[in-house]
Amino acid sequence: MDRDRMADYMAMVGELRSAGIRAEVYLGNPKNFGNQLKYADRRKSPIAVIQGGNEAEKGMVILKDLILGAKIAESATLEEWKDRPAQLEIPRADLVAAVRRMLAE
Repeated sequence: MDRDRMADYMAMVGELRSAGIRAEVYLGNPKNFGNQLKYADRRKSPIAVIQGGNEAEKGMVILKDLILGAKIAESATLEEWKDRPAQLEIPRADLVAAVRRMLAE
């Protein structure tokens, strides 16, 4: 999380909330990405929305299915884990629709 992009993150949260999807922004140390995902796990979040500088430049976001990711991690080989089937990159404009689809699965 880049604190200089907080307005972008809040806009995403606002869009999700307006669509009736519970969402929040992690406000802890932005330099430790692992802690951000641990926080999401503790909150029992089903999806993490990730947008770093590279994704923002391309107009994309990454959706990480935390439930599927945890299941895969239990028994996956290194190659299966590297394939990252629990993570996909989507256009930023498709955020709400893609999150809805992922939640429905």
